[in-house]
Amino acid sequence: MSKTYEYSDKTQLSPHFNAREFRCKCGKEHDFQIADELIDKLEKLYAALNCSKIIITSGFRCVAHDKSVGGSGTGQHTKGNAADICCYGQDGQPISSKIVCQKAQDISFTGIANITAAYQYTHVDVRPNGKWYGDEVHSNGSVADDFYKYFAADTADKHKETDTMKGIDVSVHNGDIDWGKVKTDGIDFAILRAGYGKLASQKDQKFEQNYKNAKAVNLPVGAYWYSYAMNENEARQEADVFLSVIKGKQFEMPVYFDLEEKKQFNLGKEKVSAIMRAFLEKVESAGYFTGLYGSASSLTTHTADDIKSRYTIWLAHWVNQTNYSSAYAIWQYSSKGKVAGINGNVDLDICYKDFPTVIKNKGLNGWAKSSTPAPNVLGTATVTITIGNDTYKGTLVKA
Repeated sequence: MSKTYEYSDKTQLSPHFNAREFRCKCGKEHDFQIADELIDKLEKLYAALNCSKIIITSGFRCVAHDKSVGGSGTGQHTKGNAADICCYGQDGQPISSKIVCQKAQDISFTGIANITAAYQYTHVDVRPNGKWYGDEVHSNGSVADDFYKYFAADTADKHKETDTMKGIDVSVHNGDIDWGKVKTDGIDFAILRAGYGKLASQKDQKFEQNYKNAKAVNLPVGAYWYSYAMNENEARQEADVFLSVIKGKQFEMPVYFDLEEKKQFNLGKEKVSAIMRAFLEKVESAGYFTGLYGSASSLTTHTADDIKSRYTIWLAHWVNQTNYSSAYAIWQYSSKGKVAGINGNVDLDICYKDFPTVIKNKGLNGWAKSSTPAPNVLGTATVTITIGNDTYKGTLVKA
């Protein structure tokens, strides 16, 4: 239901939206309408995107103003059912309209469209009849019925480097694993929990067994360490224990730092990022291809940009199509997978980077650096040398 407000009305409609934000921008002072459902869904969108703010660039439009900006004069803006918006994340930067469209779809806005070439502004509405999804940049009046599918090509573009690899990550909680069956079931790699905390006694009880048996079937492996560190010093202690546990082993996949305790996040982004750096820098300096494991939320709100740009990211987001917009090389997309050789559920991952080749070529993770031997030249070679104005030509014979 739409309500009518006077031009001067400054009613706080919800925690994040005031009536005056929606009044017509035609320059004339007249009444305007706003649908209760629009405000309700905008608040849900605000929460779903973890916004710092949503700016209403166009709310209600009178008929004249709607026509002046290219509308029909009878559209959803003229009924108080629509808003054009720009959403900002906790980092103060605009959130891509591609992500906004996807989240708006999840929240069941009935009208959704990207409206700028920079994918920064989005149209949303609560039209009572029918549904309209659009991308006005491409003169596309309809995005069929799924923004996740529509923008899937953009997601795929991030991962053109290699074909994908199917993987799992496991710990003592997965029990005894038949790694032969795991590989036969189509799994291409595994990331093993090496342990947790800052004590040697906290080594994962199945780590050695999992490492040995996965290697026995030639399955590429990586490792991760679960953190409880509350400061940089504790993080370095955890790194020392981790390095002692994986010493002497070879990993085709990266080794990761896993920080996800609520009490750690309560420290705030700056301190959490400092803990991450302390661990990652120490492990990296020991000759390992090092990465960070994190949820879409923690990577967005508690991880500094320099960390995400320096270290490879293992994204945890248990959805059919992630809307995480920053770079990542492995995506943990489910915690309820079924794989032969493992009793119960197991975490499932997709890898988009050829880590085994990169890591071996760089001589990291326990591997000797690859080198190309100089060619074994046999026989003779003819050379020409110029000294001043004189040219000399002769044959070199291998000694």
